[in-house]
Amino acid sequence: MAGRKCSKTGCDGSAVATLTYIYADSMAVLGPLATYAEPHAYDLCALHSDRLTAPLGWEVVRLEENHATPEPSDDDLLAIANAVREAARPLHQETVTATLMPEVGRRGHLRVLPTDR
Repeated sequence: MAGRKCSKTGCDGSAVATLTYIYADSMAVLGPLATYAEPHAYDLCALHSDRLTAPLGWEVVRLEENHATPEPSDDDLLAIANAVREAARPLHQETVTATLMPEVGRRGHLRVLPTDR
C-alpha cells in the first residue's frame, strides 16, 4: 500500500505531517503524520509543512520538526536481541518429549508414546 499524498492541490509528494486547525484558539497545529486520514485534517509533504504559514493573528504550533525516519535505537536492538534469546531458549523437557515423540494415546495422567523399531 502506498503512503498518503500531500493535501495541497497539484502536489504529488508523500505526506509526512498532519495539519489541524483549532479555530476557537486561532491555532494551526502541525504534528507527525496521523495514523488515519481524518476529514478535518490535512496531510502535508515535507516541502509544504516547512513552508506552512498561518493567517494573521493565528499561532502555528509545530509538534515535530524532524521528518526523517528515526534510526534504530539501542533499546530497539536490545529488544530484538532479547526476542532472539527467548526464541532460542530450550523448551521444558515435557514439551520437548511431546514435540519429538507424538502421543499415540492417553489415559489419565499416563501417555502412550510410540516405540522406535
